[in-house]
Amino acid sequence: MPSKRLNYIAIRFMPHTAAERRIAMTYEILFAGFGGQGILFSGKVAAYAGLMGDMEVSWLPSYGPEMRGGTANCHVIISDSPVGSPIVNNPTDLVAMNLPSFTKFEKTVLTGGNIIADSSLISIKPDRDDINFYPIPATQMASDMEIPKLANMIIFGKLIAVSKFATMETVRKAVEKSVPPSKKELIEVNMKAIEAGYNYIG
Repeated sequence: MPSKRLNYIAIRFMPHTAAERRIAMTYEILFAGFGGQGILFSGKVAAYAGLMGDMEVSWLPSYGPEMRGGTANCHVIISDSPVGSPIVNNPTDLVAMNLPSFTKFEKTVLTGGNIIADSSLISIKPDRDDINFYPIPATQMASDMEIPKLANMIIFGKLIAVSKFATMETVRKAVEKSVPPSKKELIEVNMKAIEAGYNYIG
């Protein structure tokens, strides 16, 4: 998904901490996990939520050698200024859905940034104390709720609660936009998963 107003001019002076970027209304989010975990769908919903909030957005999927079972990352930038590059090198927010992604990208998160991790699959904590860490047992919650394929939406809900880059109203509009027309019955179950993650305290 290209930026709403595509701009290739490099941004020379970028804020160096997550707090500074949020003051500038810029959220750089990296979704990371295995293929088949719904990583790209999560990124798509985030990007549409940004658009619904009248922000500038970029969405860049990245596949490993195999789509299912291989690596799957998604770079999403949401800003009130034109996006200079769609690549997220130092995320304000990292959503890690497996251990390899957690260990690979933990150190790239900006100081003051957020790591939201699926603690059902990730048992370790970050090896740094200058970020905010939010473990949530998304896979186990999805299983308990009998929606095993929607752990990605549960952890997405936690991301919304933590980063506040979108309201639940715009998130619902984004889900409605992202779900295929032939599967509109999935809107409510996706919202149920998002709300479970949003309300999770642990």
